[in-house]
Formats: sequence, structure tokens, C-alpha cells
Amino acid sequence: MIKPILCLTLLVAAGAVQAQEAAGCPKLPDNAVLAWEHRAGAGTDFCRALRADGTEAFGVYIAAKAPFEPKRGNRVEQDTIDGHAIYWYRSEVAGRPNVETRETLVELPDGRVAHIWLQASSAEGLKEEIATARSLRFQTERLSSN
Repeated sequence: MIKPILCLTLLVAAGAVQAQEAAGCPKLPDNAVLAWEHRAGAGTDFCRALRADGTEAFGVYIAAKAPFEPKRGNRVEQDTIDGHAIYWYRSEVAGRPNVETRETLVELPDGRVAHIWLQASSAEGLKEEIATARSLRFQTERLSSN
């Protein structure tokens, strides 16, 4: 019984490592138990960090222009992601008032912008997602530029 569980655990871990290396997506922290789902478009990368149950922990959209336009009134805290100073902005999900959300923009050295959004069911969950996002590493020479 232990051998099948061990094999399954190793396969899942290998898949997570492979997903962390998804071309076009930033590198997840080594301790993250998330897997990237990646879709590339014309000059864009759409990355979803998925939990083991398939739900989205957060997402990253990388393009020349971000679809998100921050509003100063929604600014809630200053932070740093991969050495870049950012602000987190409060947002909301239509029809889901109890969901904790944050969004930010990271200007990348190659001139593109990464839009990051987080959703959590609790304030504690949001803190965990922010900590993971804070540890993302954008390796722009590896990001696709279709």
C-alpha cells in the first residue's frame, strides 16, 4: 500500500516541478504546492496557479499592456515582488461578496507588465496567497514573447 502512495506522491511532485517551469510563467517558490496552467497568445502569457484540487490560488497575465487599471482609492498596502515595489489593490468578485481579493501590477525589465490577482475565502487565506505571490520570480529572458 505504501509503494502506490509513494509513487503517486512522486508523480504529483514531478508534475508540480514541471509546472513550475512552465515557459512564460514566473517561477513559483520551491515550497509552493501549486502547479501552473499556462496559455500563450500573441505577445501574452496567461498563467493560473492551481491547487491540488484544481482551484485557482492566483493568476498572472503578462502582456505589453495590462487590462487592470488600478484606482488609488482601492490601494490597501505596499509590498515587493521579485525586487519590484508594488501596491496591492482591493477588488471584488461579482456575486461573491465574502471573497477576499487583491490585484497588482509588476513592471518587468523587458517592458511588459504582469497583472497578478488573488482570491481567497478568508483573510488568513489571502495572507498565504500574498506570501506566495511575493515569492514569485520573473525570469524575463525565459518568458515567452510570441
